[in-house]
Amino acid sequence: MRKATMIILSLLLALTIAATLPAQVFADSLPEYISEVKIGMGKKASDAKAALDGYKILSDSKGNPVDLNKDAGGGLGSKGDKVVYLGYKTTTDRKEAVTDLALMNMKGGYSVEDYEALMEGQMKSQIIPFVEDFLAAIDEYRINCRSGNSSAYQRANYIRGILNKFIDDDTGKGLGDLLLKKTVYELGMDAYNKLSAADKAKTDVYTESRKVYDSLSDSEKKEHADILTILAQSNGKATLMMENLITRAADPWSNTWVERLTEITSYEEFVDLFAEEMELLPSETEAELAKLYEDDAKKILNMWDDLSEALNGYGNSLSNIKKYDGSRFEDAVTNVEELDKDSSAEEITDALENYDEASGEMFDAMSDAQTVACYEFLDSFAYGDGTLLEFFMQPREDIEEDLTVLYPVVASLTEGQRAGLDFVSLTELIAIAATAPENYSDEKLDEIEEVSIYEGVDREIYEKGGVALTSEALRKDAAESIAVESSVLSGLTIAMISIIGVSIAAIAASAALWAKSSRVLVGINQEISQGISNMNAQMFGQVQFDRADFFRENPLVETRYNYHTARSSICSKLTVGLSVAVVILTAITTYLAYRDMVNHYKVEFTPIPRYMVDEKDITAFNEKGEKIVLKNQTVYYKAVECNRKSGDEFYKTLGACADMNGDVGKQWLALYAQKSEASAPILADTLLVKVKDTNIPAGYKTGIHMFGSKSAANLNNELYDWNSSAPSIMVYFKTDEAVNPGAAGSNFTAGSLALAGVAGLGIGAVVTALASKAAGKKKKTAA
Repeated sequence: MRKATMIILSLLLALTIAATLPAQVFADSLPEYISEVKIGMGKKASDAKAALDGYKILSDSKGNPVDLNKDAGGGLGSKGDKVVYLGYKTTTDRKEAVTDLALMNMKGGYSVEDYEALMEGQMKSQIIPFVEDFLAAIDEYRINCRSGNSSAYQRANYIRGILNKFIDDDTGKGLGDLLLKKTVYELGMDAYNKLSAADKAKTDVYTESRKVYDSLSDSEKKEHADILTILAQSNGKATLMMENLITRAADPWSNTWVERLTEITSYEEFVDLFAEEMELLPSETEAELAKLYEDDAKKILNMWDDLSEALNGYGNSLSNIKKYDGSRFEDAVTNVEELDKDSSAEEITDALENYDEASGEMFDAMSDAQTVACYEFLDSFAYGDGTLLEFFMQPREDIEEDLTVLYPVVASLTEGQRAGLDFVSLTELIAIAATAPENYSDEKLDEIEEVSIYEGVDREIYEKGGVALTSEALRKDAAESIAVESSVLSGLTIAMISIIGVSIAAIAASAALWAKSSRVLVGINQEISQGISNMNAQMFGQVQFDRADFFRENPLVETRYNYHTARSSICSKLTVGLSVAVVILTAITTYLAYRDMVNHYKVEFTPIPRYMVDEKDITAFNEKGEKIVLKNQTVYYKAVECNRKSGDEFYKTLGACADMNGDVGKQWLALYAQKSEASAPILADTLLVKVKDTNIPAGYKTGIHMFGSKSAANLNNELYDWNSSAPSIMVYFKTDEAVNPGAAGSNFTAGSLALAGVAGLGIGAVVTALASKAAGKKKKTAA
């Protein structure tokens, strides 16, 4: 067993060293994924291209950059067209890869308010209830850290050292020291409890905790952990590590939970003592026991198979420990560290294969060592008619038949340990009890680097106003509420056009009457001239007749002459006047129409949310590489940025978020990128753009798509662009469906994994230090 102890201690150091391995020097042999996307736009192609310096630009088969906004602009009064290019960078690291590209239009189905309500709902329904329960474990951690030279102190202080490697960015302190003082939520609880019943009815603890936090000075804020923010926003693995470690540091009793369990001589005695202590009648005892212990007993039952299976393999584990040679792992680490860009493909392959095999052997040896330690520790305690080892090696089926046999196990745990049952395994609980105080040594902690608890987390997703929620229901409501587009021209312009139309008609009518009267007057004048000539001929020239004489003799002709003369004069003046008016009205109307067109093309943009959170089912990979469907997941997408800068039009509203319509469309069309380790990354060399072709290319299934759809979207859709005849433009891509080895969801970098490894394995590993002590220890007899 001495060898088992040495194996685990050496593995802890080896794990730390392994986590500092250089970045992937063998990247040249791996597929390239898209790591970053940026949009370049400008009035000229050269401007759009210049904005993407350092990026590859999406091009056609001939290598020419493709304008994703080609001919999409409007006519008179519009801002014209803008060139839009898509640029991207590549990586061979799956953790840095973009896994999806989706579009949201300005009037699409999303809601900032719904997202904030969702966040507040999760805070109140999940995080706050958890904190209120888990405070029991934190309280016991504090008690143990302040208890002095006890075994509980040794354990809690060691864990405090590990927790201090996790840094809270908001305070700049390690969690180990930070959690020794009351959290902001606890300060809020104190303030809430001092309120009157009437005031309590108007508020809640969460609201009071925010008030207390806001009232603190900057220096005071750095003394208290905002536990709700930490749990809501920290790296997922850091959160689980913290919860696991705090649970390990719980239990302020002088004896261990295993020792307390062995003091229960029989289940019947346990029931009798419980009934007596709680002053219950026999008929009430069973229901009360179930109320207190059944839920936690079920959690322990769910861990049962893993423990009993390991204990049944004790013989193999002991044999494996004796054969294990830790030097192979050290050599494998050294070989990988020596790789560089000049290393051959064969050298890289051999080094990586050896490292994988040596790593597997190392973790198997660690697991075997822990199994041996737990086996021998449990075998040293008498329990019932046998030993604790026999009790924990029972088949799950036997325990399941009568869950009450686990009630004493639950009762032996402290409130803090029970609060953390979701974060420690049954094997770890036994390991905690088995570890001797002197084996909690912090000599290796200095070799571990500190890491932010927010490592790999973009905390902007928790800021108000910049994040929106989208869902199938929201998108459907938006589609149904689209208003029919009204006339481009205003009512005044339409009225002016009508007036011009009427005036033109009046001009035509007047001109026609003018022409008709003119023709009639020609005939009448001829008639008058002929009549005067006839009158003069009858008088043989003795009297000279004029027009007036003729009109006296022919009054009807005079009437006709005067009528047509007057009409001709009026019509001529009216025709000229209306013509001038029409010219003026036409000029005014042209201006009004131009103004209306400008207003039509002048879009009042709303802000583009920096993040879009999609509620949907997603396909992911489990640790075995099997595809699984995760229901009702919230998937985060970040807005792709462009070269719009401060001072540019729309910057105050849109910021740097890209508009695929180049800021000249009916709506903005924002592009969002997703990075999810649970999803398949986009292969950079599969990007394909199709212009004037809506047929899906062979071998492709998706592309840049609208939220809620997987089909590639037309980036020149007339719903968002002015020109209905603009060519269709669709961008397709493929994803790498190979199993993702990092699908567990950790955002930690390689350098930070050392901390995760030591925190997760170190505490449990030191149990083997008691091996020699456990092996020689006499079995206790039942009292």
